[in-house]
Amino acid sequence: MNDKMDAFSKKMADILNHGALNLAMALGYRHRLFDVLEDLGRPATVSEIAGASGLNARYLREWLGVMATGRIVEISPGPDGEEAYLLPPDHAAFLTRKAGRDDLGVYTQEIPLLASSALEPVDRGFKTGEGVPFACYPDFQRFMAELANAGHRHLLVERFIPAVDKGRLQERLEEGIRVCDLGCGEGVALNLMARAFPRSRFVGIDIDEQAVETGRAEARETGLENAEFRVVDAAGIEGMEELTDRFDWVWAFDAVHDQTRPLEAHRGVRHMLAPGGMFSMVDIDAASDHAGNLDHPMGPFLYTVSLMHCMPVGLNDGGMGLGMMWGRERAEALLREAGFEEIEMEEMAHDPFNLHFLCRVRE
Repeated sequence: MNDKMDAFSKKMADILNHGALNLAMALGYRHRLFDVLEDLGRPATVSEIAGASGLNARYLREWLGVMATGRIVEISPGPDGEEAYLLPPDHAAFLTRKAGRDDLGVYTQEIPLLASSALEPVDRGFKTGEGVPFACYPDFQRFMAELANAGHRHLLVERFIPAVDKGRLQERLEEGIRVCDLGCGEGVALNLMARAFPRSRFVGIDIDEQAVETGRAEARETGLENAEFRVVDAAGIEGMEELTDRFDWVWAFDAVHDQTRPLEAHRGVRHMLAPGGMFSMVDIDAASDHAGNLDHPMGPFLYTVSLMHCMPVGLNDGGMGLGMMWGRERAEALLREAGFEEIEMEEMAHDPFNLHFLCRVRE
């Protein structure tokens, strides 16, 4: 075996090991086992971990075998010679719910969820070219909504908005402007903004009726009179007279690359913006060609999520199928084709995997 063959053989072993490790870690995260190990704060035996977690000792022992050989936990001899397991603090810092924005353990759930949701439909798509409907992804959609909502609660009002347009957006929100959340989902972001900026008015639009009703109900229950929700297809906005020049700021968080007709959605945003208005599109920071992403630290993971979800969802009804990794160059080209002339691409210190496309409409 030559050196290249030997190196690729080892790479294949790593791929198989890491894929298996991801699956086992997803189960551990779901059962809060990393949190339990962190709370124990010392080497603990299988029976002690079972007692602290309320889980079956035999399943735990097998799971700990994965974690130990995967170098996620460390083994040391217990007082009676029984093996004891420790989650090192520098590992816990990225695996437990206490880690907050540094919690990478939560992402181990994505690939198993996608495989259970859509492996067979995606497999068929390789032959038919057909998309996969949203209905195939209920658990994954719920998971992604929880992730996005958690991020909004921690960062939207405190970090993102103060940085937009060098702080001028926040000043305008405090004075009172008209805002649209495109692809608002369950309205967590919109209701947060409505609560933080009572002089501004907020309209959330989404195609998912159930999600819109959830957002509407929360606004009603919390007495937010400046929040409104509507069921609207983003691709059909351009023909709606009542939305012409209506908003001073439109924002879309990871909502465009799943669109079947993203150009029409962008044109709809342009149609809604008043003179001097701004559009904030937050989407994955990547290149549009594969070669430009060879050194992306999460390239294989993000392309896989796109293959299993974003691209097939975007292919529905003869859609474009952009995919998550559509990239900076294609995004800018679509925005310009939709009529945006002033486009700034900004990195965000609090979110290294997304890019902020700030588009302005001239007065």
